Amino acid sequence: MLDVRDVRVITDERAARTQLRGQIAALEAQLSDAVVSAFPDGGVHSAVPAPGGPRLLTLGELERIRDALADRLAQARSVLEERGERQEASRVLLERMLLEPGRYKFVRVANRDLGESGCGVWQVRPRLGLIGMLMGWWQVKLSSGCPLAS
Repeated sequence: MLDVRDVRVITDERAARTQLRGQIAALEAQLSDAVVSAFPDGGVHSAVPAPGGPRLLTLGELERIRDALADRLAQARSVLEERGERQEASRVLLERMLLEPGRYKFVRVANRDLGESGCGVWQVRPRLGLIGMLMGWWQVKLSSGCPLAS
């Protein structure tokens, strides 16, 4: 026969499981958003070890899964933050190159450094070749893109 204390423990455990499953679901959604926002560059590791086989997980196992997801999410966010900072620095450099090409002679910025697709590269080059270089005529050019496949 069940004691009143046993019923309270079962109810408390059910509430704890429900709360942990809700936290896990929220963390999985945030982690999937981070993976999608990193696409197509990749670099965000999202795998969390599973406790093997279909069964009812204990509260400790649910807490370990939640903690592993929180760690992965923190790592993914730091990777995305670093990538965003690099892309922002490249955008600032490109803006400066466009404003004052003479100060950034032969500097190159690839589209992938800006977070854009394609194989294009922005480069400061002399206008009219050697004559332009001697005269100080500099311009920013975008390469035509990817080389032809061989």
